[in-house]
Amino acid sequence: MPLRKLKPTTAATRYYSISTFEEITKTKPEKSLLGPMKKSGGRNSYGRVTSRHRGGGHKRRYRIIDFKRDKHDILAKVTAIEYDPNRATRIALVQYVDGEKRYILAPEGLKVNDQIVAGNEVEIKIGNAMPLKAIPVNTQIHNIEMREGKGGQVARSAGNFATVQAKEGNFVLLKFPSGEIRNIRSGCYATIGMLGNLDHQKISVGKAGRSRWLGIRSHVRGVAMNPVDHPMGGGEGKTSGGGHPVSPWGQKSKGLKTRKKKKSSSKYIVKRRK
Repeated sequence: MPLRKLKPTTAATRYYSISTFEEITKTKPEKSLLGPMKKSGGRNSYGRVTSRHRGGGHKRRYRIIDFKRDKHDILAKVTAIEYDPNRATRIALVQYVDGEKRYILAPEGLKVNDQIVAGNEVEIKIGNAMPLKAIPVNTQIHNIEMREGKGGQVARSAGNFATVQAKEGNFVLLKFPSGEIRNIRSGCYATIGMLGNLDHQKISVGKAGRSRWLGIRSHVRGVAMNPVDHPMGGGEGKTSGGGHPVSPWGQKSKGLKTRKKKKSSSKYIVKRRK
């Protein structure tokens, strides 16, 4: 999945790069697996902006992805590899022997006409899903559950994976590319393989307008504003304000811990990514 650079006929396209999409085998999505996708524009239920720099973007429809892989011991055949505008990785359309169709995340190396299956005792093969306790050590996996039956929550973006390090009692030790090592219950399901579209992180957006297509609005520096708009605004000539960096509402923006105390999964982290 290499990238393609455009001929620099304009200043914007000089730094512009896009995927070649050579792995895509079907351009129109499966109608039965589409859902509506409502945009918030960064606003909450009261209509107030709670997440800045969001809004606009191209209209999309949601592809319903099977993160749970709960159709056990039934063979499925990969019928197409498709583009999903809502995620970095590609998706695969699979059809089970009983006729049902589902979308799954497409791992690297999965091809059309491949057979996949999910279950407690299945072959160690790219695209197959099984509990962590059944997966050998040093195997690359993705779409990993944090709680049994909840569906995959970890390692779901392009080129992502985790590696099985060890098994201890009811837990399996997983290592992530960030360096974090974490315990996850052995009954949680995961899928074999590393996710595809590895070159996604190398894409150069190239121009501001392309960010707007993605629903990302411009981010203006505080020091470039007037004093009425930001605590770091104003001053004669260029100035950094002389104070600590803060948000528009005066909250420290570097190092201040804002996380609320709540029940977290931190106790399962053996080694932090730091």
